Amino acid sequence: MNLLQVRKGQFVYYKNELHKVYSVRPLSRLSVLMYRIKDMVQESCKAEDLTLYKPQHMDSLMLLGIRYTLRKDEGAVEGGYILITRPHPSQMDYYSLNEFEKVESLIDVGVYTTFHNTVRKREYLVMVPGVDNDANQIDYLDYSIVTESQLEEDIQLENEANKLSVVKPSVGDIYINLDNGIKAMVVAIIDDEVALGSGERVKSTDLIESNSWNLIYKTGNESF
Repeated sequence: MNLLQVRKGQFVYYKNELHKVYSVRPLSRLSVLMYRIKDMVQESCKAEDLTLYKPQHMDSLMLLGIRYTLRKDEGAVEGGYILITRPHPSQMDYYSLNEFEKVESLIDVGVYTTFHNTVRKREYLVMVPGVDNDANQIDYLDYSIVTESQLEEDIQLENEANKLSVVKPSVGDIYINLDNGIKAMVVAIIDDEVALGSGERVKSTDLIESNSWNLIYKTGNESF
């Protein structure tokens, strides 16, 4: 349905593509600020230009080039992601509708996230990587009007995400600093920051793209 009022966190369709509202400015002509979920491209528009969507079990969507299926019958895993669809935070927690959160650890009531939130099982859907055969893909409102260029863009996003996942640092990987010859193992990864055994902390992208670092051992790849 089209909206007369919008609130932060809602999933909406704008120009046939799935977006998430991140801010509402009531006094502005284009009052709704949102981003396209598949690639985080930002947009602004009026409420009446939007169609509301409520994510549910077995929906499949692309987030930053990676496809997930939302499941209520799967358990969360450490390092995986959840989508908070029924938020009921305690006084010590800070999360709201349709937030994507990474699981730091599993607890009796649900999960503890990397944003230091305790989220109960009834509040979230588990984001399982990949697409199930019975899943309902929700990236577009009407797939009959999706253009060839949009489909090609989606394929390119997935290819880029797959390439990044291959070279993304993992705990146990060993890098060499080409500036001083020191070898260092990845001992921890916190969000997008990598902690090395040498005591250094660097951004994941800096470690991958920098001319000063070179990967010499990849965990789980004995022939590397």
